[in-house]
Amino acid sequence: MDKEYFKKYLEERYKDQTEWYDKKATFNQKVFKWLQWLIIISSALTPILILANIDFLKWFAVAAATIIAVSASAQKAFKYQENWINYRATCETLKKELYYYNCNLQGYNNAKDKEALFIDRVESLISRENTYWVTTVREKYE
Repeated sequence: MDKEYFKKYLEERYKDQTEWYDKKATFNQKVFKWLQWLIIISSALTPILILANIDFLKWFAVAAATIIAVSASAQKAFKYQENWINYRATCETLKKELYYYNCNLQGYNNAKDKEALFIDRVESLISRENTYWVTTVREKYE
């Protein structure tokens, strides 16, 4: 394989995909954790606000219960935790593949064309993640 083409692949495709998975993993992790904290805090406050037996605090109890319902529903519908874990796993696997390539490990030491092997493995990882995503989205709407 042409070294210039491989260098271009690393810069344009591999780096782009690794960064995309990293950003998506970070975003989904943050949203998941924020929603979890909203659920935890609202769940703890709701019974206290109800037991206080003060009229205006009951509205805060209703608001807290609403926050719980919306946060839990958002987590279920948008699968932030699952996306976080899958995107992070794909990102780290992509990063690991570059180390294998650079250190001649996991089949790269015997490869006739290690650049072609690298591209094949990276594209397989990306394709697997895309297939998983399509399956997950399809399950949500069926």
